Amino acid sequence: MKKYNDFLLGFLFVNSIVFSSCAASNVAEVVEEKEQQAKPQAKVYTISSGAELGALNLQPGDKVVMKAGDWKSQQLNFKGKGTAENPITLVAETKGSVVLSGNSNLKIDGDCLVVDGLSFKDGFSLKDDVVIFAKTTSNSRLTNTSIENYNPSDKTVDYKWVSLHGRNNRVDHCSISGKTHQGTTLVVWLDDKANYHKIDHNYFGPRPDLGVNGGETIRIGTSTYSMNDSYTTVENNIFDKCNGEVEIISIKSGFNKILNNLFYECVGTVTFRHGNNSEVSNNYFIGNNLTNTGGVRIIGENQKVHGNYLYKIAGRTLRSAISVMNAYTNPELHDYWQVKNADIQDNIIVDAREAFVLGAGKDGSRTVAPDGVKIVNNYVINPTALLVTQDEPKNLKMENNQLDGGALTSGFVKLGSDLQMSDGIWQKKSAVKKPFWLSTAIGPDWKKDNRSFILR
Repeated sequence: MKKYNDFLLGFLFVNSIVFSSCAASNVAEVVEEKEQQAKPQAKVYTISSGAELGALNLQPGDKVVMKAGDWKSQQLNFKGKGTAENPITLVAETKGSVVLSGNSNLKIDGDCLVVDGLSFKDGFSLKDDVVIFAKTTSNSRLTNTSIENYNPSDKTVDYKWVSLHGRNNRVDHCSISGKTHQGTTLVVWLDDKANYHKIDHNYFGPRPDLGVNGGETIRIGTSTYSMNDSYTTVENNIFDKCNGEVEIISIKSGFNKILNNLFYECVGTVTFRHGNNSEVSNNYFIGNNLTNTGGVRIIGENQKVHGNYLYKIAGRTLRSAISVMNAYTNPELHDYWQVKNADIQDNIIVDAREAFVLGAGKDGSRTVAPDGVKIVNNYVINPTALLVTQDEPKNLKMENNQLDGGALTSGFVKLGSDLQMSDGIWQKKSAVKKPFWLSTAIGPDWKKDNRSFILR
């Protein structure tokens, strides 16, 4: 009898476990089903005007398709809050088929928004910038988009083509070309917080010399916030004959990286204008001996210039291959600040008019010489002038630089066998790589620009 009772109890116990497990499973399935039913389903909207876009109440995962055609004088306000898993997208019906002309512009306002495949041309903006990432916008993206020759007739009119506010936003695979009026082409705007933007794989096409200040292709910050940190990365872009003014890229904030870009026949320099702790590394500056083509200009503290290739840079003093500037005694935020602890290493400088200029720009106001400049392990081939000293830096460290085609001086030794020619470029044998523009897609995938980058 005892055995029977034990068996019965065991049977009931096992069945209770099975029943409980099944019940729990059924409950979980019911809960999941209800959650799926409660979860709003992503929608696809097809629109033909900016007014239709503004009327939408967009939710995560929604997609807005713009009908192909000429969208003349349309103000697009793309607003919503997507998620990383379910962004909200605004796309052309066919990439490149939506032409925003007349006085059209675009505002990207929200979180996790993606704009893909638009074309701005045959017009100009009346008052606002052409594309604006709003101040509250984060984790959003402008991609595969073209802005070409979007100019007012009055060249003194000042507006930007792309204004990047907010946090963690990205501009990539765009073609931005032909800006002839005043105002920086693309601006990263700062406030009291770092913004971590990324600007990559874009084609920045020719821009003529304005003859006045304010013609940068990219500016990261302003003098007002120049002691704040941005952490913006500019990477794998082509800058083709971007000649707006002396600064092609103007860095006016801290902790930015300018990496692996091509500057082709640009009359100007990448300039550490304000702020500290930024880096310009592994870029290609191809001057082809054109007048006033430049390399890198250094101002501020703890700036790094590493691994760049500078070819036939014809500029002098402030536009030399690598220019280290003098500063003001008691500078205001908008003035020239002293160079401290500049780190210049592993650059290859070929056929430059002036390879290095120290104390550049010394005059009655810029009287403070650089302090703590380190120039080591660089390679210089056939310079017209190897080293120009306009003011003597303090605590200068210059050693183990290799030279061919010039008179050796302190800090330089005869070029050894470290370099080899590959893809028409001198490279370190230990780090040979194909230049990125020969193997990487740059600009919109729907637009084939007529580009040719020849070293001559």
